Amino acid sequence: MLKPDFPLRTERLILRPFTDGDLEALHAFHRLPEVTRYLYWEPRDRAQTRAALKEKATRTTLTDDNHILSLAVERRDTGELIGDCMLHHLSREHAQGEIGFVFHPAHHGHGYATEAGRELLRLGFDELGLHRIIGRCDARNTASAAVLARLGMRREAHLRENEFFKGQWSDELIYAMLHREWTATR
Repeated sequence: MLKPDFPLRTERLILRPFTDGDLEALHAFHRLPEVTRYLYWEPRDRAQTRAALKEKATRTTLTDDNHILSLAVERRDTGELIGDCMLHHLSREHAQGEIGFVFHPAHHGHGYATEAGRELLRLGFDELGLHRIIGRCDARNTASAAVLARLGMRREAHLRENEFFKGQWSDELIYAMLHREWTATR
């Protein structure tokens, strides 16, 4: 079981549970077509964002397989919510997890996704005791692939046209890291 001691602090970020007060900031980027281009959902209207936020706000603990920890990412210097990230506990038996992240485009290119991703890896490996963590992205999403590589995750697969996604066949990249690789980078 993992119940983090919130808020989690990195050099420039605070990762914390979502609250009702995050609606406007979350909607500011969940509504953008360029943000949802490679995600499983379309741009959200305010009601859809509110429903997503309500679900995210309940995801504060990992207690079993298939549970998801959803975290709001804010800048420490401004308190502004700039991203949305998650740690998915895929399997207790096999000690597997997955990380994911979505950031407001105004904050791309500053290393925030990498910094948040590193904290997700720390949570998964050091606190949850996972053996292996993956990150997946659409092969066209070169920015997300670059973040996963910067985290030290190795590209394990390029799945060709494995999903019919938003009206067309798309490729998926799978990156992974083992606990011993994480330990070696510390």
